[in-house]
Amino acid sequence: MAKQSIFGRIAQLAKANINGLLDSAEDPQKMLDQMVRDYKANIIEAESAVAQTIGNLRMLEDDYNEDVKAASDWGNKALAASRKADEFRAAGNAADAQKFDNLAKVALQRQITSENEARTAQPTIAAQTDVVDKLKTGLQQMNGKLTELANKRNELVARAKTAEAQTQVNDALKSIDIMDPTSEVSRFEQKIRREEAKVRGQNELAASSLDAQFNSLEDLGEQTEVEARLAALKAGSTPAPAAITAADTVDESEFDSL
Repeated sequence: MAKQSIFGRIAQLAKANINGLLDSAEDPQKMLDQMVRDYKANIIEAESAVAQTIGNLRMLEDDYNEDVKAASDWGNKALAASRKADEFRAAGNAADAQKFDNLAKVALQRQITSENEARTAQPTIAAQTDVVDKLKTGLQQMNGKLTELANKRNELVARAKTAEAQTQVNDALKSIDIMDPTSEVSRFEQKIRREEAKVRGQNELAASSLDAQFNSLEDLGEQTEVEARLAALKAGSTPAPAAITAADTVDESEFDSL
């Protein structure tokens, strides 16, 4: 019964749909780890049961071979006793002839017994041989599934780690995305731009102030020139002429009244 139970588990595990089980699992990695442990444990148990079944089969085969050999030996002894009986009967020794004929009969009876035992063992040996073959096939399938499970587990763990690493990289890139207006780098850049704009405004303001100062200096220089010439006229000297611009011209009719 125990052997049949082990065999049933081997068949069930060997036919397990790994992908289907993983699809319905909340944590595929943990499930795979548990399945690998279960497979290893069942393989160890199954190997022990199969080894015991093979041992029992070999014992049956040994007994069968002994019965076959015994049948052959008893047949040879029956033949030897019968020939001996014939020799004594030919020599006129009826008593010894009957004695060896009786020995031949005993040998033949034991030959028949051995042949019956061998014949009875044949179906059992055939059935046990079939069971052992199926158990060996089941073990091979289990080992194949174990390898498949181990490879699947390693593949999924590697993929999970890769996905986790990629997620971390994406999160890190997102946190330093300079195009993101909410990022620290973007806010710092905006602050710098405002400072730069402020500096440009100050420069423009400073430049306009300097232009006004230079204009006032030019006006002051021109006024000074006029005062100098007026002073020269009063002193009776003629000042050196200066270039006259359109701004310096006046309406000459104003002088007609002088």
